[in-house]
Amino acid sequence: MTYAYKLIDSPVGQLKLVAKGERLAAILWEHDKPSRVRLGEMTEANERAVLVETERQLREYFAGTRQAFDLPLDFQGTEFQKQVWHALLTIPFGQTRSYSEIARQIGNVNAVRAVGAANGRNPISIVAPCHRVIGASGELTGFAGGLANKMRLLSLEAGQTSLEAAAHDTQPHAPVREAPPAARDDAPAKPVQHQPSRGTQGSLFGI
Repeated sequence: MTYAYKLIDSPVGQLKLVAKGERLAAILWEHDKPSRVRLGEMTEANERAVLVETERQLREYFAGTRQAFDLPLDFQGTEFQKQVWHALLTIPFGQTRSYSEIARQIGNVNAVRAVGAANGRNPISIVAPCHRVIGASGELTGFAGGLANKMRLLSLEAGQTSLEAAAHDTQPHAPVREAPPAARDDAPAKPVQHQPSRGTQGSLFGI
């Protein structure tokens, strides 16, 4: 089946919304690596209903008026990857998880690096919030959309700033540590105080 796409401008750069039939298959970043998410042939379809609805919900999210998405999704990947991506959908708005927590959630505690790699290949960015997964000690790791955009998304969800204001923020941030190679393509973004006790469910409000 041919994929349909729609390009939109956003506060985090141009996004490519991709549909397979009437389901959302991908949200790709402006400078996404072609090898990160492999899809089939695409044709532009600006009026495809699911893409129009995805744009509407993203606009609400960026404006700070939407905390959850309600879209039909079609993840294309291995069964393990799909397990990880579905686990991302359970992370509440304004909270973060570590790679090890996701590994425990899917019942494979020894798969931390594999979870990182799957997180990096998450095709439906933002909606499946891979930006909410951080290092066990709270450090930032790599992100397909860029670490600055990861910070902006997490700051927006923390209610600390509007996304528009964050996009123009030029103040220095806390040091960022790059992820190990297996987990670099896509993992979340803001130096939060992350408490490992009780499953490292550090919310961005320090709870």
